[in-house]
Amino acid sequence: MSTKSFADHPLEFKEIDQQTMLQRGSDFYQLMNQRRSVRDFSNRQVPDALIKQCLLTAGTAPSGANRQPWHFAVVQSPEIKKTIRAAAEEEEKEFYQRRAPQDWLDALAPIGTDADKPFLEIAPCLIVAFAEKYVIDDSGQKQKNYYVTESASLACAFLIAALHNAGLATLTHTPSPMKFLNRVLERPESEKPLMLIVTGYPAADARVPDISRKPLDEFTSYF
Repeated sequence: MSTKSFADHPLEFKEIDQQTMLQRGSDFYQLMNQRRSVRDFSNRQVPDALIKQCLLTAGTAPSGANRQPWHFAVVQSPEIKKTIRAAAEEEEKEFYQRRAPQDWLDALAPIGTDADKPFLEIAPCLIVAFAEKYVIDDSGQKQKNYYVTESASLACAFLIAALHNAGLATLTHTPSPMKFLNRVLERPESEKPLMLIVTGYPAADARVPDISRKPLDEFTSYF
C-alpha cells in the first residue's frame, strides 16, 4: 500500500517581478469591481465549453484534507428550470410573507427583491452547488468530509470569479430551505444544497441597484 504524501510533488511556481505582480493585482481588482449581481437576464445561449472551463476553475479551490466536497449540477433544460422556479418561488413567498423578520425585510428593501424569480427560467444556465457532507467508499463505509461548507463556498467563489472573468453575468440565489433541489436534480442525501448560481448574458435593458462597496479601511486591519 502506497504511503505517498501530498508533499512528494514539487511545487510548480513561477516568480514574477513586483511591478507585474502589482499590475496583475490592480487589473484583477478592476475586473472584479465591475461584477454585479444581475437579475435581468437574456435568454441567449452560452457555449457549453465556456461553462465547463469555468467549472474546472471552481475545481481548483482549496478544500479540507483535499476532499473536494462539492458537486455542481448544471441546469439548461427549460422544463427543469421551470420546476426549480416554481419550487423556489413557493419558498420565497413563505419567506417574504411569514418567515423573514422585519429587520431583514427592511435590509432587502433598497435592493428591490421579492418572491418573483423570473430569471430562474429566462437565464440560459443555472448552476446548483451542493456541499458533499460525506462519501460512501468502495467497501460501503461512510467517509466524512471536513470543512465542507467552507470548502464548497470557496469553490463557488472561484466559479463566480471565473464566470465574470469569462464575460458572463451572475447572480447567487439562496431560497430557504433548498432541499427541493435534491429531489428535482436527483442528488443524494449526502449532499446539501449550498447556493444556486444563475449565469448568462445580461438583458439589454438590465438594471442593478445603486450600491457602493466598503472602502478598504472599513473591512481590514493590520498588526
